[in-house]
Amino acid sequence: MTDLIAKTTLDQRLAAIVAPVIEGLGFELVRLRVMSGKTRTLQIMADRPDGGIEVDELADISTAVSAVLDVEDPLEDAYTLEVSSPGIDRPLTRLKDFDAWNGYEARIETTELIDGRRRFKGVLAGVEGDEVLIDLEEGDETVTIGLQFDWLSDAKLVLTDDLIAEMLRARKASGAIDESKFDEIETDAPDAGLEEN
Repeated sequence: MTDLIAKTTLDQRLAAIVAPVIEGLGFELVRLRVMSGKTRTLQIMADRPDGGIEVDELADISTAVSAVLDVEDPLEDAYTLEVSSPGIDRPLTRLKDFDAWNGYEARIETTELIDGRRRFKGVLAGVEGDEVLIDLEEGDETVTIGLQFDWLSDAKLVLTDDLIAEMLRARKASGAIDESKFDEIETDAPDAGLEEN
């Protein structure tokens, strides 16, 4: 389990409990965080290995995870369970994520200073071994740098028009968006097909 998936010791302990449950249902744990507040919140992000999780599938994960946590009881105090998809501007928590989203803009933070900085924003250029490659704008030039995956403390996609267009394309291709329903809506409008006399 990488620190990007589960940061704290408690997060990692919980991830070790819930990841097998999520994987047993055919999904992957993307990220787990315990958020403090009046009532603690256990946030779980899950997705299909090839992307595109549905609301009813998130409900199935929530039910299965709740059952395991009731038995294991790793959180002694009351807590709220939130299970969600990673969203469009998803966190990048596994090495394969950086390859899958090659060509899209991302923000990456490192644990240590690298060339005097910890934050990098640029276009993902895939992976090479254990390094995440990112294209950075340096003046008029684009420079590709490699960051060791183990150095990363946070990484996520940047919400751009290209990213939104790709997500819509992927949802249409998977059948999650049925464009024929949009046609029905247009043709079922009250004035549709009526001619003026």
